[in-house]
Amino acid sequence: MAAPDTAAAPGTAAAAGTIRYWAAAKAAAGTAQEPYRAATLAEALDAARARHDAEFARVLRRCSFLVDGTPVGTRDPADIPLPDGATVEVLPPFAGGSA
Repeated sequence: MAAPDTAAAPGTAAAAGTIRYWAAAKAAAGTAQEPYRAATLAEALDAARARHDAEFARVLRRCSFLVDGTPVGTRDPADIPLPDGATVEVLPPFAGGSA
């Protein structure tokens, strides 16, 4: 498993937590979960994209996200702070449509 990214935006403290991948996201990542170190959801996702291939990035564009069980919805991931110990769930579309 790759080491968590240690970058954080200037003036923000990076939090450590876990990203869990489900279904097509799990297949594209090649793992069910991995650690992150990031201040925001956008930073955690950017670091995950950098660790994986183009197929992973394609799948990620179609996903929904939960942070500690709370849906992110249409909010900008850059505006979603990650508390220390948070779990980010990456949920691709589960039924119908194409990914």
